[in-house]
Amino acid sequence: MQTRDVILDILRKAYQIEVDGHTFYAMTAAKAAKPAVRELFEKLAEDEVEHQAFLRNVATSYDQQGLAAFRTGRASDWTAISQTIFSDRFREQAAGAEFELATLSIGMTLENNAIAYFSAAAARAEEKEVKGFYGFLADWEKQHLEALRNLYNAVRQDFWGAGGFSPF
Repeated sequence: MQTRDVILDILRKAYQIEVDGHTFYAMTAAKAAKPAVRELFEKLAEDEVEHQAFLRNVATSYDQQGLAAFRTGRASDWTAISQTIFSDRFREQAAGAEFELATLSIGMTLENNAIAYFSAAAARAEEKEVKGFYGFLADWEKQHLEALRNLYNAVRQDFWGAGGFSPF
C-alpha cells in the first residue's frame, strides 16, 4: 500500500501540472489577437482551473474518506471544448499564423507531459481506486491532446500551403 505522503505528493504534482497549464493557456489567450484563438485558449485555461478544483477536492476528501475519495465517478464534459476547438472560425483566423501554430505545439507538449506523469502514477499505484483515478486523469488530458493535435495538423497544413511548403 502506498503511503499517504506518496499519494499526496502525486496529487500535489498533478495540481502543479494543472497550474502550469492554466498559466500557459491564460497567457496565450491574453496575447492572442484573434477572437477565436483567444476564446479557445480561454476555454482551455478555464478547464485547467476546473481540474485544479477537482484535484483539491479529491485531496481534501482523501484526508476524510481515505481511498474512497478516488472513486469519483466523474465523467469529463468534452462537448463544450470540442465545439470550441473544432471550429472553422478558429482555423480561418489561425491560418498562416506562426504564433497560433507554436502555441498549439507547446500546448500539446504540456498535455503529453501530463499524460506521461498520470500514466506513470497509475502504473506505480498499488490501490485499485488510486490506479483508476490516475488513469482517469491521463484520459482527461488525452482529450485535450487529441483536440489540440487535430487542430494543429489542420492549421499546419494551411500554414505550409500558404508558405508554398505543401507539395500536394
